[in-house]
Amino acid sequence: MRKLMSALLYTALAVVANTAIADTTAIEALREGDMRKLTFHEAAIAAPDSSFLAEDGSEMTLAAYEGQYVVLNFWATWCAPCRLEMPHLSALQEQMGGDDMQVVTIATGRNPAPAIDRFLAEIEVDNLPKHTDPRQGLARSMGVLGLPVTILLDRQGNEIARMQGEADWSSDSAIAIVQALITNGS
Repeated sequence: MRKLMSALLYTALAVVANTAIADTTAIEALREGDMRKLTFHEAAIAAPDSSFLAEDGSEMTLAAYEGQYVVLNFWATWCAPCRLEMPHLSALQEQMGGDDMQVVTIATGRNPAPAIDRFLAEIEVDNLPKHTDPRQGLARSMGVLGLPVTILLDRQGNEIARMQGEADWSSDSAIAIVQALITNGS
């Protein structure tokens, strides 16, 4: 009886594991163009509880976004690739942002509020948060080693994918990936 129970448990675990791999594989198949740089992890990685500063100066953590998928972008006002990428993140937020998904931007390092305002005004972006990580505590704890870095978080706040460098987050491929995550509940 014990062997039968063990066999049933093993089979059930294999089915669940293979389903999860198939879902990720299907989503990975949607990667085209810039999105080919997006790397999905074999297993979700718990996001740290390091705090950062909200636009109003209050401390917050990524736990504030639990229940939603998050396209988390680390950037800086001095970062030329960030200037190219930010309008695409804005377009993704405009098209898909809501109860199921948010684009969360965090300026890491020395980025004074006037410089952030000027940067966003120059590129005509007004729908993304002006969060900051002035001491780079969150960025360091998440292994951000260059900018920009974009990290996908699942509804539980776990890192499921990562991309180094700028990308067109308003592309058909990016939208299909985010939609598949929301629809499949991965």
